[in-house]
Amino acid sequence: MSRFQRLARLLRAIDGATTIEYGLILAFIVLLMFTGLKALANATTGTWNTVANQVSTAISSSAAA
Repeated sequence: MSRFQRLARLLRAIDGATTIEYGLILAFIVLLMFTGLKALANATTGTWNTVANQVSTAISSSAAA
């Protein structure tokens, strides 16, 4: 049985609606994960920028002395 035939059979089945609902829930969860990951990335980038600025300032201060 080909993939298309299996998909067609699944969509015709009574449980196909449940499968679609699970797919929508999964898509929503993935969307939330991407949003959270983006927020985490922004926070992490800010932290690394702060560290880089402090290291740069420390190096500049020690080179001037």
